Amino acid sequence: MSLWNLTTIQVNGQSIAVYDTQTGSKGTVLLSHSILSSSMMWEEQARLLHSSGYRVLGMDTRGHGASGPTELGFTLDDLAQDCIGVLDAFDVKTAHFVGLSLGGMVGLGLGINHTSRFESFVICDTRADMPTEMAESWNPRIELALEKGCVAMAQATVERWFGLPYASDPLHAEVISRFKDQIAETSVNGFVGCARAIQQLAYLPEVSKISPRTMFIAGENDGPFPKALAELATKLPSA
Repeated sequence: MSLWNLTTIQVNGQSIAVYDTQTGSKGTVLLSHSILSSSMMWEEQARLLHSSGYRVLGMDTRGHGASGPTELGFTLDDLAQDCIGVLDAFDVKTAHFVGLSLGGMVGLGLGINHTSRFESFVICDTRADMPTEMAESWNPRIELALEKGCVAMAQATVERWFGLPYASDPLHAEVISRFKDQIAETSVNGFVGCARAIQQLAYLPEVSKISPRTMFIAGENDGPFPKALAELATKLPSA
């Protein structure tokens, strides 16, 4: 990722990897990736944002990408606090935030508890609550990771993310390979810790506290997310 400079910092007792374009006259954008991924997923978006005049920070979540190993037992609020620690470490007073899936959940937590630090939010393919059935659906993946490592989830995960027609098309083999590598390289504690945090997701009663302008994005083939985000948008005056 020649566009970015990689720095590893200590935040809340965690070794957090941060990719930084360093320059940008229009403000700073903080990118937060999905579970089983890393800031590498944002490379094309970071390039576009930087060419448009923004400084871009991409942080690898605990136990993901180039960030260090982590212990279990953290929450989504802890992950949000990691984001604040990154902004503080890079002397960024306010930022725009973009988050996908897990990153979107973290963004909701930031909007609720740290709203003054953000100018806007783009929240992609996520939700603000975790019904019991959805929470329990994470258990088989947690058990698989504990038994065989995250590499065991790579193929099924890319097929779910991209759809089988795209994932099986030889024209997209390089993209699929890169994402499978990110999945395989995720630490077990990083995945399990984040999955357990997701199982406790309960931001829905507080989302009306989010005051910066907010955009929700979901693709038409992204399962329950279009409906969930459309409903969520009605609860935010700025969405």
